[in-house]
Amino acid sequence: MLGCVLALVFGYFCGSIPFGLLLTRIAGTADLRSIGSGNIGATNVLRTGRKDLAAATLLLDALKGLAAVLIVASLAPGLPPLFAAAGAFLGHVFPVWLGFRGGKGVATFLGCLFGLDWHVAMVFVALWLAVAVTTRYSSAGALVASAATPVALVIDGRRDAAILYGLLAVLLWVLHRANIARLLAGTESKIGGSKAAGEKA
Repeated sequence: MLGCVLALVFGYFCGSIPFGLLLTRIAGTADLRSIGSGNIGATNVLRTGRKDLAAATLLLDALKGLAAVLIVASLAPGLPPLFAAAGAFLGHVFPVWLGFRGGKGVATFLGCLFGLDWHVAMVFVALWLAVAVTTRYSSAGALVASAATPVALVIDGRRDAAILYGLLAVLLWVLHRANIARLLAGTESKIGGSKAAGEKA
């Protein structure tokens, strides 16, 4: 039990590193929390006009989840890596350094998944891309892929991870409730399109 608690704490502090905020500050752009949605994820970084910083944020937010899981797995295999994944996701979404206001967690969700089961992670990527390309809604791709992840984990024999990812998927959907409302209203911004109607500028 102690190992699981330590893994959760370690994962949280890995996940709470606000790469989006750090990169934009180093680059001298506007405070990321004062533009767009105000969160620290890659989508909001993109609103600074810096595609390179957005890509770097996406990669680093995924890698911090992957690193948390793999480091814990190398030291304490079994349940602790699952707790590290949960911690990393929660750390990104609710970072203590930023008043518990972070990102929506898709990249970290995926990074942790690569650490736990790369086969299912590839399914996530394939679904995300397929839906995003077909609909031109990145958020729709992330929502569909996250909902399918627990099912894919069960099929791949990872029922332990499926339970965790079922809970994380629910939280991810809650965090995307504004996106879901815009998707239903037909006002969500499309890939390569303009800002969604009603979205904070």
